[in-house]
Amino acid sequence: MGFKLDCPNCGSRSYHEFWFGGELRAYEPDSSAEDDYRNTWLRANASGPQQERWFHFAGCRRWLTVERDTRDNALRGEDT
Repeated sequence: MGFKLDCPNCGSRSYHEFWFGGELRAYEPDSSAEDDYRNTWLRANASGPQQERWFHFAGCRRWLTVERDTRDNALRGEDT
């Protein structure tokens, strides 16, 4: 199922122009190496709304933060 992301610099674009940067999670500077690995690389892949990072590689080369519902790809809110 395709969807579009609204880039604040380039306008509405297909998700094909972006690289998925993963779920946005809180950074814990005092976490153990194991916890840091888990937080960085292992995705929860939860069903429903989640905050995500997307990189506009085929456009302005900026990062976007969006809230996307993984069940239907509906975007709930976007900001940079």
